[in-house]
Parts: sequence; structure tokens; C-alpha cells
Amino acid sequence: MQKYFGDLLISKEIAKAISDMGFEEPTPIQEQVIPTILEGRDVIGQAQTGTGKTAAYGIPLLDKVNLKISKVQAIILAPTRELAIQVAGEITKIGHYKKIKVLPIYGGQPIDRQIRSLRMGVHVVIGTPGRILDHLKRKTLDLSNANLVVLDEADEMLDMGFVEDIESILQNTPEQRQTLLFSATMPQVIRKLAKKYLKDPYYVSVNKEKLTVPQIEQCYYEIAKVSKVDALCRILDYENYESVIVFCRTKRGVDELVANLQTRGYFAEGLHGDLTQAQRDKTMRLFRKGDVELLVATDVAARGLDIQSVSHVVNYDIPQDPEAYVHRIGRTGRAGKEGKALTFIVPQEYRHLRMIEKLINTKIVKGDLPTFQEVIEQQKESIYTKMTDVIKEGNLDTYECIAKRLMKEHDPLIVTSAALKQAYSQSWTESVDMDSKGSFGNTGAKQGMVRLFFTIGRLQNLYPRDLIKFINEETGIQQNVIGSINIFDKFSFVEVPEDVAYRVIYTMDRTNFKGKRISVQLAKPK
Repeated sequence: MQKYFGDLLISKEIAKAISDMGFEEPTPIQEQVIPTILEGRDVIGQAQTGTGKTAAYGIPLLDKVNLKISKVQAIILAPTRELAIQVAGEITKIGHYKKIKVLPIYGGQPIDRQIRSLRMGVHVVIGTPGRILDHLKRKTLDLSNANLVVLDEADEMLDMGFVEDIESILQNTPEQRQTLLFSATMPQVIRKLAKKYLKDPYYVSVNKEKLTVPQIEQCYYEIAKVSKVDALCRILDYENYESVIVFCRTKRGVDELVANLQTRGYFAEGLHGDLTQAQRDKTMRLFRKGDVELLVATDVAARGLDIQSVSHVVNYDIPQDPEAYVHRIGRTGRAGKEGKALTFIVPQEYRHLRMIEKLINTKIVKGDLPTFQEVIEQQKESIYTKMTDVIKEGNLDTYECIAKRLMKEHDPLIVTSAALKQAYSQSWTESVDMDSKGSFGNTGAKQGMVRLFFTIGRLQNLYPRDLIKFINEETGIQQNVIGSINIFDKFSFVEVPEDVAYRVIYTMDRTNFKGKRISVQLAKPK
């Protein structure tokens, strides 16, 4: 059975999987490429990261897999270990309901484990050219049934000197295979490779928009052990906003967040693809009038909205590609007005944030979640401003007789305070103070620091300067904030500030240092 993804007809299982992933309709490259791949033609796609190209080839690739054959039917070549893992993750999600077996293969991972997985049967292999060629030489990988080959980010692979490896791999696949080549640029060496190995390819080029948004103040909040809803509410209570669009990745996420916000007294409504046109029109009318302050939406639902007065955009879920990020934050800062774009990330998403920064060529600064006391002080100022405006407007005759009566019986200061309490009690609901740093317990570090345990040491020829540089390159934190370092034969201890501890753990755990897979954990007390 098949279902529609936009105007594209794909299998029901894959349609359900991409709906779970938050995709509501195809991107331009997906619209152009998917039908062509399903027809069996070779394809050359000129597209950068962030255009949806992985799903563009992944959806039809998985639609073509025959589950009755437990052999490698498709192979995807990627230039780096990181991209291979990323692509494997997305392909696995897309093929979830079809029960397709996907295996990433790359250097730095034990080859014995890869061999065992291949022997158990795999449908799709994603790997780096060097490690794929290694398996072919060992005869632990059979590509005789790989009727579909994808060369992802081909220009990077050729820049890294993989051209001979790629040709050797292609020669181990069936001559009648379907070949898909994706590349951000099309230098002569790519054209030469395509002419040699692709047959009558369909060419498609998708240009990304200019990713610049200089008039918008951008920052991110790293949410470790705090509820994202609580963090959002605290920021909303602190920020002086007119109207806000909050972006979620999925329709279910929109509905859940709207329910949470309404329960807490915020004027919020949702916007996503499951709403009727009448419901959408009503929600937008209320938002434009100001009766709804918070519009919670998916990317597709917010596409094409023309609203001039949005003061803040909140990326409640970080977008899956940089182009979506630009579309989102472009909703604020219009008509010469100032705007703010706030992004929530968990430590595992820090690398993705850095990729967005690189592609938009803009530094997104780290924001500190306001403390409860800061929120209270901010609200005091807001209430003072509102009361001053009410006094300036006048027309208080109706209330003066009540005020005079109360002042005969009570002190004027008490009367005023009671009136403020009555008017603003909803804004002053007490809540438990949250700590965006999380609770680390006693790790034996100095105050304000967290002591971490690294499974690398002198046996890897590790020196303090190497470890400092390694942490800086992987996480982006400044070298001068790293505290004391103790290096032993097989492990090391490093102290880092509390506010970046989870970033270091989630970003560096299971990375490689000089060929060794390392573990990073909270240290036990000394």
C-alpha cells in the first residue's frame, strides 16, 4: 500500500516513518529527485548540506529494498566517519517500519564487529571509501547484489584523495546498477567521474538561499536536566515580548506544548498540517489581533506566513537543517524592527548547532537561563511600567470610590499592594528554582567546576596541552576556562565549568583520540 508525501507516492511504512520524523511535505530536491530515482534513472544532484538530500535519495532507495533478500542491495559512500554515522541514523529512521537492516562502516570502529554484522545479513551499507575497500579486500563484504550506489558529498571525497578507492568500489558492483551522485560543487574531476560511471543521468541543481540574518539577535540555551517547558516559561516570563512564534519539529510536539502552555496560563495556539483551513485562519486571525501571544507551529505550517509584529522566534526543537533555521528566524526582525531568535539545545545537539553557525557564517551566542529571582525582578519592572501607563491614561473614576473606601480602613500602601497582588497574582505563581547546569553531585572538583573522567592517558602519549586542544576543538569551549588536569597511564581527570560539563560529556563521549575510542564520564569523588 502507498501513501502521498506531498505529491509523491511512496510506501505506507516510509510515509509513516518520515511523518514521525516531522517531515510534512518534500523539499525542492526531494520533489525533483525521488520520482526519477524510483524510475530507475541515474542522478546527478548538485546540492549542499541542509537541502534534504539524504531523504531525497534515502526514501526511494529504501522503497527499492527487497526484504526477502538478506544481502547488501544498496551502498552509500560518504567522505567522513561523522557523515557516515549521520546518514546511517537518518536512513535507519526512514526505514524503521520496513525493518530494513542498515549498517555504518568506518575506520576507528572494531572491524570484527562490522564483520559479524555483515555475516548476519544487511540490506544497506553506509561507509567511508577506505573501510569499504578494506572489507572488499578481506572478502567480508559482497556487493554483487548492490544494484544502487550513492556517492554522497562526492567533491569532498575526491578532495580527500578517494578517487581511486571509489573507482575500485564501483568496479565491485553490478554493471547494470543505478548510480546516484550528490555534490555541492561540480569541478571537472566530478564531471569526469560521472561521465565514466553514470548512464544518461538526470541532472538537478538546488541552490540554497543566502544564509544571512544580521539584523536579528541570536542566542541559544543549553538545556541539560531542566524540563524544556519550564525553561521556555521562564524565558517568556523574563523577556519583554509582543508576540512569539515557537517552532516544534513534529505535529505531536506542537499539540503537547500548546496544552502545557495553556495549562500554565499562557495564551497559546498551535498551527500544523492536520488543522483544517478554517482552524488555521481562525488561529492566525487571533494571533494577528494579539488575542493569542504564542503561536506554536511546525516548519511547514508556518511557511508563507506574513506577520510583521513578531518580536521573538523560539526554536523549541533545533531545526534539522540550516535552511530551515533561516526560514524560522526570518519571521522576526521585519520592516526594520529588532527581533530575537532563541534556540534550545540539549548537549547532544551542540555539534549540529555548530554546523548551523558555520553555514550561516554567524556566531550564535550562548544565553544563560534567567534565575527565578531575575524573573521576579523583571516582572516587577514590567508591572511598574504597566501601572504607570494606566495612571497616565486616566479614566479611573469607577475605581476611585472603592479606593477611597479602602483607604479609610487601611494604610494606602497596603491597599496599593493588595490591588497589585490581585491584578498580577497569575504572574507571580511560585515555582521551584531550576538550574540549567543540572545536578552533578560531588565529583571532587573546585566550586563552580565539574571533574570529568577520560579513558585516555600517558599510554596514548597524552600531554595537558593535547587534552586542552582536543576539548576545545570538539566542544568549542575556550581553552582558558579548563581547570586542573591530572594524567595517568590509562586515564585522566579534567575540571571544566559546570555550565559546559554536559556539553563535554555528550560531545566527546565515544569520540576517537589518536585512533582510540574514549569514554567521558562524571568523576567519582576523590
